[in-house]
This record gives sequence, structure tokens and C-alpha cells, in this order.
Amino acid sequence: MASSSFSLEGRRVFVSGHRGMVGSALVRRLEREKCEILIADRSIDLRVQASVEEWFAANRPEAVFVAAAKVGGIGANQSQPGQFLYDNLAIATNSIEAARKFEVSKLLFLGSSCIYPRDATQPIVEESLLTGPLEPTNEWYAIAKIAGVKLCQAYRREYGCDFISVMPTNLYGPGDTYDLAKSHVVPALIMKALAAKAQDAERMEVWGSGEALREFMHVDDLADACVFLMNSYSSAEPINVGSGEEVTIAALAAMIADIVGYAGPLLFDHSMPNGPARKHLNSEAIQRLGWRSKISLERGLRTTVQNLNKNDIL
Repeated sequence: MASSSFSLEGRRVFVSGHRGMVGSALVRRLEREKCEILIADRSIDLRVQASVEEWFAANRPEAVFVAAAKVGGIGANQSQPGQFLYDNLAIATNSIEAARKFEVSKLLFLGSSCIYPRDATQPIVEESLLTGPLEPTNEWYAIAKIAGVKLCQAYRREYGCDFISVMPTNLYGPGDTYDLAKSHVVPALIMKALAAKAQDAERMEVWGSGEALREFMHVDDLADACVFLMNSYSSAEPINVGSGEEVTIAALAAMIADIVGYAGPLLFDHSMPNGPARKHLNSEAIQRLGWRSKISLERGLRTTVQNLNKNDIL
């Protein structure tokens, strides 16, 4: 693990995917830095190399956060494997190559905890990458993210680029996707709890057995960690960012139901996939550098529900 000193002050900083959950959180966090925030408008298709390179040539960013991605839950990953693999491969390779070509001083590529093997020893250390089979329910997305990590490593070795990769745990918060066909577990459970309350339902359905263990982190925590790592981390090895707080899906569903105000029972649908039995990141590396998660799960979920608006859930 290598520390470094890289200031964003006075620099032109590009956040790709600024309309997404992670990208918008990064923009909020960077507003506290003395930098110029750059965003690309809807006319720029990050899957098209010429479009990306034209934007880089015109705007000349000095630092880049690659937060753009096609994301979704288990259902979306299983029904759209080609889209998840192609879109995320194209976004990663085009962004990283343009940053190299136009001599960006530093780049941070956002990966995912799903890059690690399905049966990795828990908590998962960074060295687990490529030591076993992936979780089948999200392997297409994972393969694209692994390719991005490896491209950053290859460009460090071949060209001396200061490109780093960050592996966040499961995220939630403002800007999440609340479409049940595409959403991850937290927004899906929030929507189900809101619907159950509104309909005075006899029960609230939850996918799987509820026994799976997961670690969740508020997206504003991740954004803070990313700025910290951009300032202080420089290594070919990816670095994990987690909250350290684990919970079963059953306990998560009960917590969300309580926050929303739904008092009925939970019905676990054992015919639906659980995903891996446990997924918990070892975040000791970033902790040794001096960063720790600050937003507890209960507080983060409560503020997320309280701040929902019609645009989030339409």
C-alpha cells in the first residue's frame, strides 16, 4: 500500500456519471474542495470512444473520477447480461484510455465488491481478486469491473499513469434506482415497505430466505472516501471501502419497515435467489491511511427515507 499527496485544489476535476447515485454524491462532496468540477452533458456517450476523446480534448481534465456505469440488482443482471458486460467494458476502457491519451494527472476508477470470488474468505481482502469463481448472479458486471481494474494496473506499469481503483461495498442513498425491475436490495425494500404501508397489506414480501449477510454504506460516505483516496493513495492494488457494519437481509427488511412505519409481518420468498451467503469487505487498508465510515446504517436509512421525493420513486 502506497500513500501519496495529490491536491485537487485549483484543478479541473471530471466526474463521469454525475447524474447517478455515486456521481452525484461525488459532485456534492467536491463542492467542498477548491476545484473546478467538470461534467459531461447527455450528448456525450461514454460507450463511444470518439465521443469520449472529443470531450477530453475540449475540456482537458486534470483529475478524473470514473463513476459512470450501467447498474442494477440481481434481476437486471440476469436478464441483461450482454448489456451489463458491453456497456461497462466500453465505459471503463474509453474513459481510462482517454485519460491516458490526454495526460490526466490522476484517475480514480470505481469498481464493486462483486469483483471478488463468490467463495472468498470473509471479510474479503483485496488480494482475493481472481482467486476463484465469481457469483453467477452478477458475473457480467463483475467481469467488466475487473477489466477496468486491470486496465488501470496495466497503464500504471506501461505508461506510469497514476490511476487507482476503489472497491466499494453495497451502496444506498440519494439518487438510487427505485424501479423494482432494476433496483438493488435497499431501494427495493423501501419501495415494498412503502407499498405495503399504503395498501395496509397483510404482509411484505422479501426475496430469498433473509439469512444472507450484507454490508451497506451510505453513498455520501463513499464519496468522502474517494476524495480522501484521490488525495492520499497511489498504488496498483485496488483498495476496499466498507462501513464495517453487517446485517442480515431479514434484519435490514425489518429496519426499513420500521422506519417507513409498516408493522405487518415479512414473507420470505425462498424460491428467489439469495446471492452469496455473506459479503463483507476488509477495509483495514483505508483505515490505516486514516479514513473510516461515519454514517451508521440506521441513520443513513432513516435520512434516505425521509428525503425521498416524487422524482426518486416515479
